[in-house]
Formats: sequence, structure tokens, C-alpha cells
Amino acid sequence: MNKGVAISVTSIGLAQLLKIPIKKYQMGKWDWKMAVASGGMPSSHSAGVTSLATYVALRKGVSSVDFALASVFGLIVMYDAQGIRRQTGEITLRVNTLDEEIERLAGEPDRQLIDLKNARLREMLGHQPEEVIGGAVLGIVMGAFGYFLGEKA
Repeated sequence: MNKGVAISVTSIGLAQLLKIPIKKYQMGKWDWKMAVASGGMPSSHSAGVTSLATYVALRKGVSSVDFALASVFGLIVMYDAQGIRRQTGEITLRVNTLDEEIERLAGEPDRQLIDLKNARLREMLGHQPEEVIGGAVLGIVMGAFGYFLGEKA
């Protein structure tokens, strides 16, 4: 397997696994679903693309086209993870409570229609800026670790 891909995929996996104890620390209970959840600290998107860019920078140099591609790709992914996807999550929160809000405004009792008729939309889609930065720091460490580990072998 391509070493850059292996480092990137490993970084994504590690970021996903780190979400479990971080969520436990924040909320006081274990949430094993965080291993496959989107959103949360650290961003696996950021970890994956940053580890790849770091590895490419160390292997090919920062003036290489490879590094330029990895960096631009990474910036787009991180912007999307904390910008567009985060906003989508905020909109989803509002859509999920729309039925209850309409009932409340009409003076009707809450019959929890959204819970009875429809599955709720996933609300945790994107990242806060600090989650993206956390993933980027993890990615830099993983990319450098993967590069230097390979140099020793």
C-alpha cells in the first residue's frame, strides 16, 4: 500500500478512536458510537488530510507539486468540515424541531409527531474550529511520525 495513504488512513482511524475517551471526559459516559460518528473532537477529516500533506512535505519538499496538491485538497476538506457541513448540522437541528415548534405556535399540545412519524435527521455533521485544529495537530504528528518511522527502517 502507498505509505502516504496508509499514514492518512491510520490518522483517520486514530482520530475516530480518540473521540471515544474525549467524549467520555466531556459527558461523563462512554459513547462507543463516536468511533463511527461524524463531527466531534478531533476531526478525522483534518487528521487525514494534514497527515498526508505533512508526509508529502517531508518526503518530496514543500516546493513540490505533490505537496501543493495535498495542501490545497486539505484546506478544502477542512473548510468544508467546519464550514459548510457545520452549517448543515445547524439547519438539521432546526428542521428536527420544526413540527414541535409549529404545534407550540398553534397552541396544540406536543404530540411528538417527529418522533412518531419520522426518523430524525442526523444533527452532528460538521466540526467546530477547535475540532478541526485538533485534527490538524494530530495529523501533523502522525504524518511526521510515519515519515521518520519509515526513515529509520
